[in-house]
Amino acid sequence: MTPNVSGGHRARYPTRQILQCLLIAALSGGLFWFVWIYGHGLRDPRYLDGWVLAGGMCAQLYFHIATRRASLSPKSAVRLRKIHIFVGYLLIAAFISHSDFSLPDSYFEWALWAGFVLVTVSGIFGAYLSWSLKTKRRIDDGVSYDRIPNLRAELARDVHAAIVEAHQASAQIALPGLPRMPEDAWIADLYTAQLRDYFNGPRNFAAHLIGSQRPLKQLIDEIDNLSRYLDQHGQERLAGIKTLVIEKDRLDFARVYLGLNRAWLFVHVPVTYALVALTVLHILVSYAFTSGAW
Repeated sequence: MTPNVSGGHRARYPTRQILQCLLIAALSGGLFWFVWIYGHGLRDPRYLDGWVLAGGMCAQLYFHIATRRASLSPKSAVRLRKIHIFVGYLLIAAFISHSDFSLPDSYFEWALWAGFVLVTVSGIFGAYLSWSLKTKRRIDDGVSYDRIPNLRAELARDVHAAIVEAHQASAQIALPGLPRMPEDAWIADLYTAQLRDYFNGPRNFAAHLIGSQRPLKQLIDEIDNLSRYLDQHGQERLAGIKTLVIEKDRLDFARVYLGLNRAWLFVHVPVTYALVALTVLHILVSYAFTSGAW
C-alpha cells in the first residue's frame, strides 16, 4: 500500500511552523533580556539593539541584492528567502526594543517608524501569499501574470467552439421531418446565461482572495444538473466544457495571487531601500550628537 506522502508533508508543515514560531519567540525574549541586562550595566542599550537592528537590515538588504542578481540556484534562493523571513520576524523584536516600547517624538523618528512598519507589514503579507500558494498549489509553473490574458482568450475560444460543435452535432443527429432535440438549446442557454460572461474576463476576485471556491461550485453544479438530462454525447460535450470552466477558475486564481505578489513588491522593495538610507542617516546623527557610545 502506497503511503500518502503529500498528507505526511501537510502534517509536518504545521509542526515546522510552530517550532519556528517558538524559536522566534525564544530569541526575541532573549534579546529583550540581554538588552535589559546591558542597560543595567550602566550602558546605553539603544546602541546594542540599534546595531542589532542595523545588522539585520544589512542582511535583509543583501537578500534583495542577491535575488536581483539572479545568480542563485532555485534551491539556494528558497533557502535564502526562508532566512530572510526568519530574520525579518526577529527584527520586529529588535525594533520594539530600540524604540523602547514607545512612539516616536520627532518627524525624523516618525519617518523611520513608519518606514519600518510599512516594510514589516508588506513583508508579512508577502510571506502569507507564499504560504497560501504553497498550501493551495493551484498555480502551474508555466503560468505567468503576463500570459494569463492570452490563456483566458484561448479558453474563451475553446468553449465557444464547443458550443458551436454541439449545435452542429445536434443538427446532424436530428432526423428529417422530426423536431430537433432541445439539448443544443439547453447548452446554448447555459452559455448565454453563464459561460459567455464567465469566460469574457477575470471573475470572482473576492472569492479567490479568501480562497473560496463557492462561485465555481455553483457553476459546476449547474453544469452537472444539466448533464443529467442529456444523452451520452451531450454529457461528453458538457464534460469538456466543465474542464474548461475549471481551468478558467485556476487562471482567475493565478491572476489574483500573482498580481498581489507583484503589487506588494512595488511597496516592499522601494520602502526597504528608503529605510536603509534613513537608518544610515540616523546612525550618523546619533553619533554626531551623543558622546560615549559604549
